[in-house]
Amino acid sequence: MTEYVKITPDAEVYLADLLSKQPAADMSVRVFITQPGTRYAETCLAYCRPEEVNENDKLQQMELLKVYVEGMSIPYLEESIIDFAKDRMGGQLTIKAPNAKMPKVTADSPVEERINYLLYTEINPGLSSHGGEVSLVEFTEDGLAILKFGGGCQGCSAVDMTLKDGVEASLIAKIPEVQGVRDVTDHTVTDQAYFK
Repeated sequence: MTEYVKITPDAEVYLADLLSKQPAADMSVRVFITQPGTRYAETCLAYCRPEEVNENDKLQQMELLKVYVEGMSIPYLEESIIDFAKDRMGGQLTIKAPNAKMPKVTADSPVEERINYLLYTEINPGLSSHGGEVSLVEFTEDGLAILKFGGGCQGCSAVDMTLKDGVEASLIAKIPEVQGVRDVTDHTVTDQAYFK
């Protein structure tokens, strides 16, 4: 059995019990992430009728139930775990997916994933202190990372320094394929700019 999501024995028993109470026959569980790879990512668990299975879903056949995992969500579900903790009130189902907002990357991962990982884990935490963020729009064939700033960075008078000394220097130093960066942000909008 291929395991896309670790489901503890207690969680499997709990989910199988829930499914047994559903009126539809052959009900299963579907796991997916909405907006994977973004800070808005949410890990979801839903009932799934046979006709609701997507052709790209992968089956994780458990002893007590069928679990369908959305194909596009699989890289973001690495190291995820679904558990059920019993307590006096009955218990609580928990889903932990540490890579939902950003998949785990390696030196062999596509350039765009490595750029996004660096932006998300190293650059954006620093920019967030000013209410800002930067995201990758595209990576060109000639090695340019096309970026867009938001929040406190949009329209900020210090954005050129941030772009060249911070973002570009980090990307070039850590990702050999990156030759430079280009900012496509409309900086005429200064409503939220940190420095005006």
